[in-house]
Amino acid sequence: MVSVVIYDEDRERASAVEAVLRFQDHETCRCAGPDELERAFGRGEPALALLAGDPQEAGWRAALERINRLAENLPVFLLTPQGAGRVAAESLTANVLGTLDLPLRQAQFAAALKQALSHNAQRRERMARRTGTPRLVGQSRPMKRVQKLIEQVAGTDASVLITGESGTGKEVVAQNIHALSERRNGPFVPINCGAIPAELLESELFGHEKGAFTGAITARQGRFEMAQGGTIFLDEIGDMSPNMQVKLLRVLQERTFERVGSNKSIEADVRVLAATHRDLEARIRDGDFREDLFYRLNVFPIEMPPLRDRPGDIPVLVEELTQRVEDEGRGAVSLSPATLSALTRYEWPGNVRELANLVERLAIICPYGEVVVEELPEKILREVGAEDEQADLPGGIEADAADQPAPDNGVHGAGIRAAGPPGLNGHAVAGRDGRMVEWSSGGIDLREYLGDLEQRLIREALQESDGVVAQAAKLLHLRRTTLVEKLRKYDIQRPEEA
Repeated sequence: MVSVVIYDEDRERASAVEAVLRFQDHETCRCAGPDELERAFGRGEPALALLAGDPQEAGWRAALERINRLAENLPVFLLTPQGAGRVAAESLTANVLGTLDLPLRQAQFAAALKQALSHNAQRRERMARRTGTPRLVGQSRPMKRVQKLIEQVAGTDASVLITGESGTGKEVVAQNIHALSERRNGPFVPINCGAIPAELLESELFGHEKGAFTGAITARQGRFEMAQGGTIFLDEIGDMSPNMQVKLLRVLQERTFERVGSNKSIEADVRVLAATHRDLEARIRDGDFREDLFYRLNVFPIEMPPLRDRPGDIPVLVEELTQRVEDEGRGAVSLSPATLSALTRYEWPGNVRELANLVERLAIICPYGEVVVEELPEKILREVGAEDEQADLPGGIEADAADQPAPDNGVHGAGIRAAGPPGLNGHAVAGRDGRMVEWSSGGIDLREYLGDLEQRLIREALQESDGVVAQAAKLLHLRRTTLVEKLRKYDIQRPEEA
């Protein structure tokens, strides 16, 4: 559902347009004169405006100019009777995206709305870049999904619950939502609910009056009051005490709060974004988190993927982080291709935060130089080193499999039939065509044979584990990220993509 302003001095015609939009469950505001636009835009910025009338009339031009002043770059579509001549280009402004025929049809408006929403998303992204909001970097499928969710929810006032492991960038998501929202000109106020003692959190959130408790020598604003007209970001909401959960729930329900030691209610004109690395549904089952608060916060959930699930984003993340280090005057550093390759095979328990710390450390160790694999921390080298030794094996098969002794082969006539290692289900793995290999026929292409064998074992492992990639990796004695890379290499469709 979006909000649409309809400007038309012909009230009957405007009513017909409004009926089409309301049938599609959109909010509408009809205006019959330029002065009425002030009241319409006072309710908040709409997604687009529909402007009908005669372009030769002064009122039509005045309305278009007023819309441009009230909401710069707001998408506008002109409503013209079917078959009427097109509006002269000199009458238009840059934010007029096109014309729609009257009577308005649902399909025609749906296409215009899609164009307007895309225009708004690009406009908000440009504004976010100007404000210096950290970019959410990544071209992988999980990150594109997160970016799309941010675009969808940013223009609303819905509460958002951002989940994911520590270091995945949950606060960056919150900052991007704020920067792309209509509250972007208001404050963005973060608070870590897990870092403040439970007995002090109420005062931090809602403020206190002078003398409210020992040590309260002056009145003080809380974070909700500081965030008026903007966004408050409640990080690590899963660590909030049960007593504070009740008080926060009341604020979310009634949109008012009181300072500690006061009985005067203050309206909470604040958008609430929350984040946690904990499994809140499990905490609800354990009685540690209120279910009603969870549903108040979880209106629009966004889950941040761990870095190990998107190794393809590591090169672009490294580029972004090294550029940030350089822009801040803390040196410059570059990574060799082999070093980048090694980083994509590391598990990254600390996620993007760990990667950012590594880039900063490398900029100190190798200022203005190229980092080679040997200069990576021992922890990373220990984890990826074994795979470096296997990199030259034909077809990428693991050394453990390649070093297995050959099975007992029988001699048949003039040649030897070489059976492959047993499959996961206990049967022998043969050549591509399913037959045993005859050495007397001229031998085999070992690289091709091992590649086929590896693909077959991967598919068997996926089948054996009911499509769970992590479980298949255990069956193959591989790390999950290694198996994901092999799925990509052989273009084997992952179960969740089927």
